[in-house]
Amino acid sequence: MHKFFKYKFLLTLVMLIVLNLSLFNLEVAEARNSYNFELGDRTLGYGDEGVDIVYLQVQLRILDYYQGDIDGLFGRKTLEAVKEFQAEKELTIDGVVSTSTFEHLKLGNYIEQSYFSEDKLMALARAINGEARGEPFRGQVAVGAVILNRVDDNGFPNSVEGVIYEQGQFSAVIDGQINLPPTSKSIKAAKAALVGYDPTRNARYFYNPRIATRLEWISNRPVTVRIDNHVFAD
Repeated sequence: MHKFFKYKFLLTLVMLIVLNLSLFNLEVAEARNSYNFELGDRTLGYGDEGVDIVYLQVQLRILDYYQGDIDGLFGRKTLEAVKEFQAEKELTIDGVVSTSTFEHLKLGNYIEQSYFSEDKLMALARAINGEARGEPFRGQVAVGAVILNRVDDNGFPNSVEGVIYEQGQFSAVIDGQINLPPTSKSIKAAKAALVGYDPTRNARYFYNPRIATRLEWISNRPVTVRIDNHVFAD
């Protein structure tokens, strides 16, 4: 009888652990999807991050309230711009972008309205697809942002294709995965990066520490952020 209760206790314990892991994985999945909102889908506040923050910053800049970086981070400058907008519209000045504030913003689907060269967009999408196909949306945008950060850096070629095809820089070019048709997710990630969403904090390098073959030099570079399987560095 003692053994029976012992095994029953252990079985119950295992079931509870499995249940908790399932709930944790669900929360992780939901968190990973939280960066891919359209503006107006959720209430926004200080500390939030995502494509919808990019759209908010773009709109506030168009309306001449925001002069900071279009980086997808609801930081101090975005907070101040939102409060200034709320004050002028005689709204509650709390820095929170909820229904009442959304109603006074001229909302638009900036991803669809923004124009990008088809060649640039598809080149970036293929690179994202080849390098980060299994990553969540935020991780895919991050890879695109690295490529665009290199384009803006004098130490790299000054075009998207130039950066991507620079000799020995990207494994997707070396192994041919760059030639795979990009997924709709990678195309949307490329558009988000081109709009200005950069979750890497201006990183110019990234690597997967589990499979990278040249860790000696790249691991010594200053890490800016870790996003899922990739480490981003400057």
